[in-house]
Amino acid sequence: MTSDGSHRPEPSTTAGEREMLDGWLDYHRSTLAWKCEGLTDEQVRLTSLKPSGLSLLGLVRHMAEVERYWFREITLGEDLPELYSSRENVDGDFEFTDADTWADARRVWETEVELARQAVAGRSLDSVSDAASHHRGEVFNLRWVYTHMIEEYARHNGHADLLREHVDGVTGE
Repeated sequence: MTSDGSHRPEPSTTAGEREMLDGWLDYHRSTLAWKCEGLTDEQVRLTSLKPSGLSLLGLVRHMAEVERYWFREITLGEDLPELYSSRENVDGDFEFTDADTWADARRVWETEVELARQAVAGRSLDSVSDAASHHRGEVFNLRWVYTHMIEEYARHNGHADLLREHVDGVTGE
């Protein structure tokens, strides 16, 4: 991707609902990748405001967990092990050791994105999750999950923009 993010997939302005949701979600996924592009392991670990542990590496790990949770655990009802966080350590996605690399985090995130795409392929936006799969017993239709994921990425991409500017001064929309 270029430094101005020009090969992020622009969402259609006239698409139907499903194509629009897919377009915006892919746009935000690409934005997060763009914010991390060209950085070293050391740079993606940098935090901008103490005592916060927020870092680009943590955001990518967090979004891998979020993709996995909403598309596979909630939408499909799969029982999957945690990637980084747990009930005992809810911020595990933002806590890492020297052994945790940017390459590994990106690979896991990209894998979860692909598995999320497979999970929703051919499913109706009106399809409803298995109530037992959510900790509060709520059900969600796929439309809600898409909307939530777009919101989740948009919020965290704002964080990523500030983190990237702190790391090396690069800014962008």
